[in-house]
This record gives sequence, C-alpha cells and structure tokens, in this order.
Amino acid sequence: MADLTLLDSLTGIAAPDWDALAAPEQATGRPIDPFTTHRFLSALESSGSTGPGTGWQARPLFLREGARLLAAAPLYVKTHSQGEYIFDHGWADALERAGGRYYPKLQIAVPFTPATGRRFLGPDEYRETLLRAAIGITAQNGLSSLHATFCTAEEANALEGIEGTLHRITQQFHWENRGYASFEDFLSDLASRKRKMIRKERETARASGLTIRALTGDQIEPRHWDTFWAFYQDTGSRKWGRPYLTRAAFTAFHETMRDDMLLILACDGDRPVAGALNFIGRDTLFGRYWGCIEDHPCLHFELCYYQAIDWAIAHRLSRVEAGAQGEHKLARGYLPVETHSLHWIADPGFRAAVARYLQAERRAVGQEIEVLTAYGPFRRCEARD
Repeated sequence: MADLTLLDSLTGIAAPDWDALAAPEQATGRPIDPFTTHRFLSALESSGSTGPGTGWQARPLFLREGARLLAAAPLYVKTHSQGEYIFDHGWADALERAGGRYYPKLQIAVPFTPATGRRFLGPDEYRETLLRAAIGITAQNGLSSLHATFCTAEEANALEGIEGTLHRITQQFHWENRGYASFEDFLSDLASRKRKMIRKERETARASGLTIRALTGDQIEPRHWDTFWAFYQDTGSRKWGRPYLTRAAFTAFHETMRDDMLLILACDGDRPVAGALNFIGRDTLFGRYWGCIEDHPCLHFELCYYQAIDWAIAHRLSRVEAGAQGEHKLARGYLPVETHSLHWIADPGFRAAVARYLQAERRAVGQEIEVLTAYGPFRRCEARD
C-alpha cells in the first residue's frame, strides 16, 4: 500500500534516494538537467535562498511503499509570485480585487529557474497520483491554487484536465545545434545580414581587449565566486529589486556542482569585469546569470549567447536554453519554442475565467511563434524544419 508523505525540507531524504527519482540517468553520465537534483535543491535550502522569509518554503511530496520511494515532486509553499518566470501576477490581482486571497499558493517547480524539466519525478505511472495529492493538499488547506511550472510537454499533455487542471503554453528562445562543426558553420546557415551583424558584434566585443575564459570543474576556484557575486548583485538589484540567491548559494554550488557549471569570464588582465554562469545538462547548456562591473559594447551578447554557442558546438550539445524572455535573441540564432505549465484553481468561477484567458493566450503565443520563426535569421527555409 503506497503512502503519501509531505516533508518540511529536502534534508529529510537522502541524496541517492531523491536522485534515483529525479535523475536516474546520471548513473551513466550527466543528468538531463541538474536543477531537480538533490545537490541543486538542497544548496538553495542550505544557503537560505529558499526557506523562512524567502516566500519559497520547501514541502517536498513523496509517494512511498514502506521504506521504498516510488515518486516525488519538488513542492513549495509560495507567498508571492517572484522567481517563477511563468507570470500570474494579474491572476493574483484579479482574485484579490474580487475579495479572494491568492497567497499562499502551492508550486511544483525549481525555484528561480526558467528551465524545462520533469516535475513529477519517478515512473510515469505515478504522475497522476502526485498531481491529485498536491491538489488535495491545496484544497484541504484552503489555498487558492496549485502550479507546476516549466514541466515537460509530455507531463502537461498527460495531466491536463485532471480535476480541472489547466494547461498553459508560453514561450522562450532556444538555440538548436543542427550538427554544426564550428561557429562559422553555424553562421553559414544564417542570412547574410544576420551573419554580418553577429560578426560585427563579436569583433566589437573583442575590440575591448578583454580576455575571455571559459571555466568548468576544478578550473573554477572559490575566489571566482566573490567576483561573480558582485556581477550577480548588480544585475539582480536592477531586475528584481534584490537578488534571489544568497552569497552562500554560490559556495554551495561550488562544493557540489562545479562539474555541472560553465563560468565564462571577461578579464582585464587578471581582473574579471563581467561574467556569465551556465549549467550543463546531458544535451543542453542552460544560461542562467550574467553581470558586469564595467560596460563594454556587445560584451553581453558575446558572453551570454555566442560563447555559449561556441561551447555547445565544441562539446556536441544539442541546444542552448538562454533563459526567460528576450526577443533580441531571435536575431542571434535563438528561435521561439513552447514552454508548458499546469495550473489548478480552487474557485470554480475563477478557474473558468483563467481557462478563457489561457485559451486566448495559447492562440496568441502560437501565432507569435509562427511569425517570429518566419522572420528568424536562417537563410534556408529547410533549416527551420
């Protein structure tokens, strides 16, 4: 007989047990993505990036049979909508104007991480059980809603409609490796005007005289995080008001995840002045954070987009996911793709209103992807198939 367990922290489960569900493929190499691994999620907890006072309180959900774990979901109690990248602030405002209470809510997600991955961990046969359990917890505690964000398309299609669960489609921009042997090979696939633009931007970035270094594994030293912390604080304070991650998070990442990270630094001599942090998956490079303490023309494009493409080609990765938003990525070879999430709304009337909104949004997103893809930078129609 299977039992459901809700814990107060991921520390209540051993890393091998969690990872056997979250990333069983890492027994033969890298995980598909590192973000649902025990080492990533526990680093967020131990560093104080999630937990009391952050608006992200871990409540990992487990399905057990005796001592054996069958399935799990990274569940959080949320008291705001920050750090999610699937935006529902308008929903919150609408419900509260109508006299309801939107927060707290429940979220099945990886905090601060707009990267697609499995959210219902373990064999597929247990996905519906986990979803129904999370919906039950939401309803029993009088919460407004449950959200599973950046789940896979397969999960979204399989679970849509269960207990009235709604499927939302949004978009990001990803770069796809079409068997390129080099960056120049990639450029040859682009229209002449875009090819010239990218070459000009790379030349402009290099004209700064900065040295660019791509570091991973033991090449990344503890001292590098003091520097990157300054970059991250600058970007975070401008975008979000305050950074989501604490300084201790980068120390925790260094201790357990430096083999999963690619840190690209631009240096004036030995002094780094800008950097971009990526995480490495089995087939994908995930761009996550960027920052600088000096402004140099086109350096952001070079570190975040072109260096990532260079590295992905050299290491035969299939794609680069450059994070949320950013239509400026289109001209640089990153095409629009669908992203998926699931939403259960407790109030039937509000659920119906959200469903109507999502239907209209889905049509708009589909049309936008079609238009943007048609205006993409590639010179051959067949390159977009």
